[in-house]
Amino acid sequence: MLFDVTIFPKNLNKAAAVARAVEDYGFAGLWTAETSHNPFLPLTHAAAATQRIGLGTAIAVAFPRSPMVTAGIAWDLAEQSEGRFMLGLGTQIKAHITKRFSTEWSAPVPRLREYIESMRAIWGAWQHGTPLRYTGEHYRFTLMTPFFAPDPMPHWDVPIYIAGVNDGLCRLAGELCQGFHVHPFHTVRYLKEVIIPNIEAGAQKSGRTRADIKLTCAIFVVTGQTADEMQNNRIMAKSQIAFYASTPSYGSVLALHGWDDLGERLNRLIREGRWGDLWQEISDEMLDQIAVVAPPDELPYKVKERYAGLLDRVGYYFPFVPDEDDKQMMWNNAAKAFN
Repeated sequence: MLFDVTIFPKNLNKAAAVARAVEDYGFAGLWTAETSHNPFLPLTHAAAATQRIGLGTAIAVAFPRSPMVTAGIAWDLAEQSEGRFMLGLGTQIKAHITKRFSTEWSAPVPRLREYIESMRAIWGAWQHGTPLRYTGEHYRFTLMTPFFAPDPMPHWDVPIYIAGVNDGLCRLAGELCQGFHVHPFHTVRYLKEVIIPNIEAGAQKSGRTRADIKLTCAIFVVTGQTADEMQNNRIMAKSQIAFYASTPSYGSVLALHGWDDLGERLNRLIREGRWGDLWQEISDEMLDQIAVVAPPDELPYKVKERYAGLLDRVGYYFPFVPDEDDKQMMWNNAAKAFN
């Protein structure tokens, strides 16, 4: 099992230094997310500043970008990093696709399938000089001239990871992808009964096995050196869990555990504007099912114990910030446990 970290550099000029710190700790990989900043730009700095660690997006939102645009970015990062780049893609929910990105919405699983297939057709045309011919319901690519095609390179078959919660995206990952980003809002039971069986079903469809798909997750953790720190971190974790639990897309996790009524209670609070009260709806029992709760010296070992044989790459949900003194012990313990 490998240990990765996620970074959210607000200043690109600091991204290289953060990436070097990740590598110096001995961690296996560095992921960026598409939240308030572009997920790809920090990785150009990270690739130039490091030699060993894996670099990836967790995730970049696929549909607002043409597959041609994403294929080009991934190609350049794969070449710059000498094959260390992993392209992590997510679908996002309808409201964000239509209202935040102002792009069209359609059923995500068939559209993402074509997205992946068309990118691979583009990469193949660039690598082998063959005519670009991809025609699907959502995407059609039939023009590629030498002026717009990059030179062939050794790392052209970029590993693709997709993110999801429900059956369809799990099966798609098993069938077509090299990896799957397990959502932090999960339980071990959900992993065993929903995610992994559907990954295996998809893999079988394409003549592969579960071992061909790497499962990774930024896990909810609660830790602290004092009782007050533990309690504050409990509230923070419960607040984030409540946010996800209020989203219908994640209802399958609630349903599996008989927590179906939680979503409606949370949405009622949201309608009343009581955002600060959401965390109180998350019981300690539910927190223990979703998050790993342990003091700093035990935390990485508890993570390894819980996810051995289930996940291939793990990390913590909150970002790696090397100059935060209060978290140095936590990162040191993780490096010691996973190296």
